[in-house]
Amino acid sequence: MVLLIQYTLIFASVLVLVALGGCFSEHSGVINIGLEGIMVMGALGGALMMKYALGVPSIVMIILVILASALVGMVFSLLLGVAAIHFKADQTLVGTALNLLAPAAAVVLVRAINMAESKDNVSSTIAYGQAKKAFLMNIGKFEFNWFMLITLVLLVASYVVLYKTRFGLRLMACGEHPQAADSVGISVYKMRYAGVLISGALGGLGGLVYITAGVSEWKFENGVAGFGFLALAVMIFGQWKPVNIGLAALLFGLFRALSNVYTGFPTLVALNLPSTVYNMFPYIISLIVLVFVSKKSRAPKAEGIPYDKGQR
Repeated sequence: MVLLIQYTLIFASVLVLVALGGCFSEHSGVINIGLEGIMVMGALGGALMMKYALGVPSIVMIILVILASALVGMVFSLLLGVAAIHFKADQTLVGTALNLLAPAAAVVLVRAINMAESKDNVSSTIAYGQAKKAFLMNIGKFEFNWFMLITLVLLVASYVVLYKTRFGLRLMACGEHPQAADSVGISVYKMRYAGVLISGALGGLGGLVYITAGVSEWKFENGVAGFGFLALAVMIFGQWKPVNIGLAALLFGLFRALSNVYTGFPTLVALNLPSTVYNMFPYIISLIVLVFVSKKSRAPKAEGIPYDKGQR
């Protein structure tokens, strides 16, 4: 039971971070389908920093790894921002392209690094197992206690920023009525870039938590097991509201955790179902949930619509 709770909190932390990123982006008016790709690139940045920061003081290592994941996620999300905001490209297509680009780019980069370090090793795996162990020892005995705390703080901060600050209200105005926001002096383009960059930072952090949750060696072509798409389902189920997103993430995290620890539950084992069926649970649940929730979902009115100053 303790293991189930731990895995639920770990997976919920991943989903909360990534779903909050999508929430900020969509409240600004930009649909971010590319969260899966952003997670991969954020994970790459964190893994490389773990590998090369091994030996530095504990607190410095933690800060560097977190910053690396967030910054790489932000830089990668700029591709969506420039294409969708500046060039007014179709946001769904751009996000899909990012999801395809990220694993391929990560594999090429990792193989180039491995080739430079050892001509015999040209795999797409980063050998950061030792660095990961040191990193986990630095953040505490109970795995990811610091990440869980950071996730909770960011969840509360997201609520405060969106509903209690001038920045958050302006951001949401740009996702609801961008022309009206522009008429009172709010820069819609700046707000939308801010929303996309925040989604990149949070998505990158989500990727970091994912790769340090259960893999010591990670092949990037395997992606992040659809967590980016699960986070989108969590965001929609949570109606783009931080508190609801947190609750939805716990539900989805529980079903994902069951696939990891189902052998410890006699009732589940007695069903004689293969472990792959339990791996499918969160995705099946997401489909069922979206069928019932999508009709009543209240998305930002202007999301996915490129802003045109001349349109009224």
